[in-house]
Amino acid sequence: MNKKKKERTGKSPANVVKGQLDISKNGLGFVIVEGMERDIVVRPNDFNRAFHGDTVHVQVNRDAGSGKRAEGVITEVVERKQKSFIGNIQLNKEVAFFIPASDKPIPDFYIPMDKLNGAENGQRVVVRLVKWNKGDRKPEGEVVSILKGGSQNDMAMNELLIDAGFPLAFDETVMNEVKKLNGDISREEARKRKDFRDILTFTIDPVDAKDFDDAISIRNLDNGCYEIGVHIADVSHYVLPGSILDKAAYERATSVYLPDRVNPMLPEKISNELCSLRPHEDKYTFSVVFQITNRAEIKHRWIGRTIIHSNHRFTYEEVQQTIETKDGLHHKPLLLLNDLAQQFRKERFNNGAINFSSQEVRFKLDENAKPIGIVIKESKEAHQLIEEFMLLANRAVAEYVSKIRINKEPIPFPYRIHDTPDDEKLKPFAAFAKKFGYKFDIHDEAAVAASFNNLLKDVSGKPEQHVLEQLGIRTMAKAVYTSENIGHYGLGFEHYCHFTSPIRRYPDVLVHRILQQCLDKNLVIDKQMEDKCKHCSERERKAMETERASNKYKQVEFMQSYLGEDFDGIISGVASFGFFVETVLHKCEGLVAVRDLSDFDEFKLDDADYALVGMRTGTKFRMGDKVRIKVAAANLEKRQLDYHWVPDGQSNSASPASKEKKAKPVKRKSK
Repeated sequence: MNKKKKERTGKSPANVVKGQLDISKNGLGFVIVEGMERDIVVRPNDFNRAFHGDTVHVQVNRDAGSGKRAEGVITEVVERKQKSFIGNIQLNKEVAFFIPASDKPIPDFYIPMDKLNGAENGQRVVVRLVKWNKGDRKPEGEVVSILKGGSQNDMAMNELLIDAGFPLAFDETVMNEVKKLNGDISREEARKRKDFRDILTFTIDPVDAKDFDDAISIRNLDNGCYEIGVHIADVSHYVLPGSILDKAAYERATSVYLPDRVNPMLPEKISNELCSLRPHEDKYTFSVVFQITNRAEIKHRWIGRTIIHSNHRFTYEEVQQTIETKDGLHHKPLLLLNDLAQQFRKERFNNGAINFSSQEVRFKLDENAKPIGIVIKESKEAHQLIEEFMLLANRAVAEYVSKIRINKEPIPFPYRIHDTPDDEKLKPFAAFAKKFGYKFDIHDEAAVAASFNNLLKDVSGKPEQHVLEQLGIRTMAKAVYTSENIGHYGLGFEHYCHFTSPIRRYPDVLVHRILQQCLDKNLVIDKQMEDKCKHCSERERKAMETERASNKYKQVEFMQSYLGEDFDGIISGVASFGFFVETVLHKCEGLVAVRDLSDFDEFKLDDADYALVGMRTGTKFRMGDKVRIKVAAANLEKRQLDYHWVPDGQSNSASPASKEKKAKPVKRKSK
């Protein structure tokens, strides 16, 4: 079923290969090379100034034999994964050193006295690597910021960003380049663009958004169609290829959204001012303009650079109220857009797209960023309105570029692809879903998509909904960027790319540049496109991991207030060492360890049933089961919640307890 891309080994002459260095806690290094089955072992003395996570060239000195790994020596650091580090300053007379705080072996840095920037002995600081030349015993760094001890939360969030390789601030050279940028609309530039300033245009964003990178325009045409424009901030007008600003944006490749802050891909002057499509301001945009009938039939499509003037800034909540009440500012165009969006949405699912719903957990924070509440946000029609028109634009751009050939070959382009599900993951999932009464057909791709959609519809609102959704998502491949287009299985699109968020995603900037070259018929072939795609995919993955870690930190911080209290939960995962429980009320996940169940029974993992089973009593803890738990510990440093299972009848709360040893899921007939 899988349409896997061809693997590339990256092997070059003289037995030198390129890969990523992974340093274990004991100090031994392993270079991971794409296409090679086994990693290459590198001894600590052979790191050649490479850090954990760096992309390196390694000379393979001994081929693997008799089942052993190949060994090698790093010859060059191709790309640093991390240039900023968190740790402590150590002052010794007139010599300063930086001691990194990391679970990976990292050498101490030498800090020149004029690069301390006010840091004192013992202070927690962020240090940037300046150089580590051949022959130098230690790397040299400079202090870029001092982490004040007043805010544990601030330090924790900064450490997460730094550990993932995201700089906390932009270099002075970048900011100096940004200062020179002019947001004035010039007549010369305006003449090159299609003018939409007299057409009704508005943005729809979260209530706390500051960067508005997409807008929608709408008007009636004489031919009976509606002209609907999807207008995207023209970041590539300001961020030029090869500039200092461009290099900084590429290094980050994405904005990172934490509960109390955004670590932006671009400086605030660009993201919140020059490129933000703020109301009542003329802005440069890149647009896809459709002629659409009231039956959601697309009759014509135009792509090009434009200039717009947003008439109003809506929040999702305001638009949702207009949809529900059918009244409010610009209610007629909003209702029309919503009707079209729902038709597009229905057509997508009929054509094989999978309707995974998503619940977004957001924290209510006090003035010190301490969580005081948790809000569960669900996708409503106002969100779907924007989503469908952004999908429409992304798809249209990818389809347009996919048809262009040079010497009968497709041009290098950052497609957003999503492979088909893995058969080995689908089979146990289908068997597990069957235990809840849901049939799952896996004989081909279309049947899998239809089965997922039927399941997601039937499971809605039931106790097992979250578990089956999460398990279903785990069967899916990860969406990535690549120049080798195989389509987007989850969306049901043959061609897809990211065009609509260039303020926060670097691939969108690449798409804009290539798109303009196509329109100008002046293509510049980028032979490094696949490497750029891999970099952007890796940064996206790191951003998601950082966002999850920050949310987990907030969950632990929030649950510290509930130590010793009982809550209803749903088993969200099982492992040989215990089972994970997500509280129903707060969606906070913690672990019930097997060792804490030893007085009750000895438990073994049943992989096929996603369950832990008691050897003597037969008690079963299975994914999706309801359980009662007590909050036993909340460790902020480890971002870890420990729960204790509360057996039936032993809860310290008034909520009723089940009398069964095994919490069996309720089977309901499909609607």
